[in-house]
Parts: sequence; structure tokens; C-alpha cells
Amino acid sequence: MSASRRSGTTDELGPDESGEPGGSDLLAALLDGMDAALCAFDADGVVTHWNREAERILGWTAAEAVGRHGFAGWAVRSADAEEVQARLMSAMRAPGRQVHEFALVTKGGGRVLVRTQSAAVRGPDGKPAGVYCAFSEVHAQIDLERSIALSEALFEDASWGVVLVDADLRPAVVNAHAARALGVGRTSVLGRPLGELLAQGVEELEAALTHVLAEGAPPAPAEMWVTVRTREGEKRRCWRSGFLRLASPLAEEPVPLGVGWLFEDVTEAKHGEQEAALLRFRTNQLHRAARAAAECEDPAEAATVHLDFALAGFADHALVDRVADRPRADGAEGPGPVRLVRLAATPAGAPGPSLLTGAAGLPVRYPEGHPALQCVERGGTVRADAGSVAAERAREWALERQWPGDAVHALCAVLRSRGRTLGVVTFLRGPGRSRFERSDTAYAEDVAVRIATALDLAETVRERAAE
Repeated sequence: MSASRRSGTTDELGPDESGEPGGSDLLAALLDGMDAALCAFDADGVVTHWNREAERILGWTAAEAVGRHGFAGWAVRSADAEEVQARLMSAMRAPGRQVHEFALVTKGGGRVLVRTQSAAVRGPDGKPAGVYCAFSEVHAQIDLERSIALSEALFEDASWGVVLVDADLRPAVVNAHAARALGVGRTSVLGRPLGELLAQGVEELEAALTHVLAEGAPPAPAEMWVTVRTREGEKRRCWRSGFLRLASPLAEEPVPLGVGWLFEDVTEAKHGEQEAALLRFRTNQLHRAARAAAECEDPAEAATVHLDFALAGFADHALVDRVADRPRADGAEGPGPVRLVRLAATPAGAPGPSLLTGAAGLPVRYPEGHPALQCVERGGTVRADAGSVAAERAREWALERQWPGDAVHALCAVLRSRGRTLGVVTFLRGPGRSRFERSDTAYAEDVAVRIATALDLAETVRERAAE
């Protein structure tokens, strides 16, 4: 008896016909190792092959299936047998593969909806010699199709970036959204080191990918700030990223194939959160300063209290200069050029509370065109920056303006009360901080109003005490 009739899994192929010893056993092992159920019919419709996956789905063993004529009377209902057999055998006369869905009957009497792919098997002369049929449960097939459809949708239509990174931390597949976020084409990014795509943030990203390869996916998304190289220049972005370790389903033990990296650009949302948090902090500082200043007997001391509270998180140094001559009303001509006397300043060497100075009343040696003088003359806020220069040149720039040597950004806000210009408050930032922006200007002007009110009150108190 041939190998197929003994095992019930292979065709009538003996050892001498296989071309090498054990050919039938090899074919049987290959068929039984398939993930899909497989059966085959000869030209007369007799079952010649039946693998273990088919046995698992329907319960019929190979010994019970091989040799039967079609599915009639055992694997399909009698009412459906003729139609099912005709549709399966029609593959002998049709080109390519045919896909059908049938309700098959299990050995226990239950029904299973399967999806089949059938095609003709041709003999040595090229004529159809039978039909093979691969089938699987419809729900399993649908799950597979959903997985494939999900993968295709992620790499084509997803509204967030998807990147598959191989074990060498190089992009292997990139969707359209991720390519736009990286500022490159989908194909040009493949296989390139991440350092060529990002100007900053590469170390943090590679550390996260390495951790996922070794330990698995993190329990929550991570927010990463990166700098992307674009045609318009470098742009700093915040990406909320999720990571998945990819392992081969074909290996006995999980073999890492890489990491699935999904990210969403949340830069604008983060900026909004930061601005809201900064606004809350500054509002609280103004409130706390007002309460502390209310407890000061000397209004001049209250002015320094407002200055100290404003300095926290806002600037590195602060100066308050008052107009040396009597404050002038708007529209009135002054007796000469504006002269400013230092009233209060933060310590230049070490951090500490602002100190009242200027008891001698000597004017500060501000050169012509100094930002503080411009602020008083214009009656409005003035910003100044050292610019992109060497550290030594920036120091010279600050010292020329009678400021601490580490100052590179300045913001001067005018002190006005009761329609009069009383002086100017200057906030200074070092090289480790960003330049002053519009939101900083609004905050500085709020602080200036409170300082000006305190100085105006101090002047009134002195005049009354002199009477």
C-alpha cells in the first residue's frame, strides 16, 4: 500500500517515485505542519489529502477522510453536498484560485463556517488532475484580514505617526504622517540612523527604543521633546510616543524584530499648558506680593517687595531707577535731559532680596540711547538683546550699559503713577534664559504699575513729613 493510504495525509507517492528516500514522509510532515487546513481531491472528487489542521477544525481524522468521495454524508449536510462539491470541483476548469464560504459539519454534529481557497492541481501533461482546497474558520480569517487591514490603514491613513524600527534602531517602515513630521520622504528615511533625522532628542529616543527591545512596552505614553531638521530650519516639537516590542510569531521563543513607535505631535497643546501654568504662577506671585507689601510701613520697602516677588522665575537681575528731577506731567517740557538715580537693585554677586540704594542721589552714568532712558522718554516698554555674539563681547555689551556682566536680555518698563513718569524698572536675564517675549512684557508692566504706586506713595509721605 502506498504512503498516502497508510498515513492518510499524502498522495500515492512511493519512495521510488519521490526522487529521494523519505519523500512521502517529508511531504506528510510539510502538510501536517501547515497553519491552514488543507484537503485535496483527485479528478473524480475523491479525498486524497487531509492534514492535522483540517482534523482540528472538523474533528474528522485523516484515516476517516481520505478515500471518501466528496464531502457528502459526512462533512456537509446532504442538502448542500451537491452544490458544495460542484463549486469545489469547478476550480479544475477555472484559472487561478477561487474563494468560497461553506458551512461544514464537524464530527460531533456541529456546523463551522469556513472560507476556502481552491485551485486546480495539474499533472505532468499539464491537464487538471485534481483540486486542492485550503480552508480556515471564517472568524479566524476575518481576524487575519482585520489585522492586515489595520496595518495598511496605519501606514496609509493614520492621523498619527507610525514607524517600525528594526533591531539596529533604524526605520524599516514609515507611514505618511511620520514622514511629514520628520520632514523627509517615506523611502528616503528607511535605513538611516535616527541621528540624521533629528537634531536634538536622539539620545532620549534611542534609549527608549533600546529599553523596549530589552524590557517590553512601557505602561504609558512618553512625551519627548525633539528638534527636527526641515527645509525651513530646525523646529522643536513635542511628540507623545507609545512603543510596542515586535516579536516573531514563528519562533519558539520571542525573537525581537524591532519596535513599533507611534507618536502624536502635541507641541501646541504643551505650549498652551505651559503658558497657562506660567500665567497661574505669575498671578499668584502678584497676589502674594500685594499681601506682603501691604504689611510694609515704608512704601519704598513695599516697592522692593514687589520687585523680589516678580523676579522669581522671571529674570536674574532687576533694577529700579527713579527720575532725578521732579517728575514731569505729560506734555510738559523738562528742564533738560532725563537723569536717573538708582533706587533699588538685586545683589550682583549672590542671590538675595533687593536693596535700597541711591541715598546720595548721584545719577547713573547711562550713555545716550540707553534702553532705560528710551523707556522714560517714550513712556513705554523697551526690550534689548546682546544678540548672537561671543561671551566676551556680550559681557562688554552689558557693562557698557551699567548692567551686571552676565546680562544678555533686558526689558525696561516705565514707572507711571497719577499721570506722571516716576522712573523705570529694568529686568535682566542671563545667557541661560530665553529673550523676553510679549507675555513677559505684559507681566513686567503689571509689576511696574505696583512699584510706581508704592514709589508715588513714598514720595507723598516724604513731602508731608517735610511740611
